Amino acid sequence: MKKVVIIGAGPAGLTAAYTLLKNSEDFSVTIIEGSDKIGGISRTERYKRNHIDIGGHRFFSKNSEIMELWREILPLQGAPAKDDAILGRERAYTGGADPEKEDNVFLTRTRVSRIYYRHKFFDYPISLKPRTFINMGFLGTVKAGFGYLGSVFYKLPEDSLENFYVNRFGRPLYEMFFEDYTEKVWGVHPVKISADWGAQRVKGLSVGTVLKNALTRPFRKKDGKVETSLIEEFYYPKYGPGQLWERLAKIDSELGAELIMNSPVAAVNTEGGKICSVTLENGYDISCDYLISSMAIKDLVNALPFPPENVKRISDGLPYRDFITVGLLLNRLELVNKTKMKTINGSVPDCWIYIQDRSVKLGRLQIFNNWSPYMVDDIQEHVWVGLEYFCNEGDKMWTCSDKEFIDFSISELESIGVIKRENVVDSFMTRVKKAYPAYFGSYTEFDRVREYLDRFENLFCVGRNGQHRYNNMDHSMLTAIIAAKNIISGKTDKTEVWEVNTEKEYHEIDINNTGSDSK
Repeated sequence: MKKVVIIGAGPAGLTAAYTLLKNSEDFSVTIIEGSDKIGGISRTERYKRNHIDIGGHRFFSKNSEIMELWREILPLQGAPAKDDAILGRERAYTGGADPEKEDNVFLTRTRVSRIYYRHKFFDYPISLKPRTFINMGFLGTVKAGFGYLGSVFYKLPEDSLENFYVNRFGRPLYEMFFEDYTEKVWGVHPVKISADWGAQRVKGLSVGTVLKNALTRPFRKKDGKVETSLIEEFYYPKYGPGQLWERLAKIDSELGAELIMNSPVAAVNTEGGKICSVTLENGYDISCDYLISSMAIKDLVNALPFPPENVKRISDGLPYRDFITVGLLLNRLELVNKTKMKTINGSVPDCWIYIQDRSVKLGRLQIFNNWSPYMVDDIQEHVWVGLEYFCNEGDKMWTCSDKEFIDFSISELESIGVIKRENVVDSFMTRVKKAYPAYFGSYTEFDRVREYLDRFENLFCVGRNGQHRYNNMDHSMLTAIIAAKNIISGKTDKTEVWEVNTEKEYHEIDINNTGSDSK
């Protein structure tokens, strides 16, 4: 029996183990996780009776294999969730699980995400509804229109993310809805970021696409009704994304995988051009015939013996953005629900809100009540929100004490009219390292690192950090599935694994979606 070692108990690592053990009896599998948490950045943090989704994760993919795998792990909702019952909302249930009686269940949720700009709400992605033009004002609308027309007839060289956006939306819309938020996320101006990020995350979306959607939507029918895709209704575990990955870890263990927690990797050892073993920080050595790695590329290269100086320089220079989430338990939000969607206590229906306000560092606001009513201790009494900040490990935000940073975040949210401080009941804060692999710095030379790693024929790099690529969960899972199937078939070429999420059309892309959700 051949030994497979998998580094990382996130979506990619757990999926690789599942694929191997479900499809072959020829392999033993050991999963190594450096932390005490399952799910990587797709985990669920818990605070008292409240749950935090780190980054926000919609469970939707246009890849049928991924959707089927998710349904194997958790059954679908077949009865109303708590908030559906309170509000009398009707849904077309396709499963048999009752979320009021069972914990292992996928809820069906409605996707609502908007932009908060100048204290007004705009649809995300931008729509052509009358409210959009009213909020933009006459002058803003005229500028946006002429800016877009200019981008149709004159294309900039796509040598930066800024030019990528301007070519698709025109400069006025870019400056309103992309420039500031993008700089918050990455810490550098979009002119310094590779267009590769836009090519991955905003595939197929432009003002032209929005126009096409507005004109054709009334005629796109199914069974006499306008078709609603899972872009608008998506699956979501009752207690957040980590619940699914914890369930998959248990399934992997039942299939025979060994899961070693709290065990950072100290060294990846080679012999004869192959990976032969992995040494943990506690000195424990695990031999292997194959290694599937979802650890950060720079950490993997540094764990290998004597990497070429140029490769090490490039990998050490690969940038990441780290992530802080502040959870605030509130009596109420100050935002008024002007939508047609019913909500409990009049709260807004958004899953998350993009904060396009230069006066605050806050990037995005999640409302966990709308992800799942079971994410908050009391759905009728409290609103449980997550404030998302992007930073660099070691900078002023990262090193600030929890108390100081929570106080700062409350002040920011109050300053833009979202809450009042006296309505804060409780708070929580968590930090995540290397949440977002970035597309600047030495990333332009990344192919040299990939070529070096591919020389080890029994090494497969998978997942977001394992490929230094801003993958969604389904992409990370696909890289793992392909790697596992290659191992089963004896295929050593890695091209297909690396090509996931480089196609022109994104798996999730729909005329209503940019695919830029986390997570």
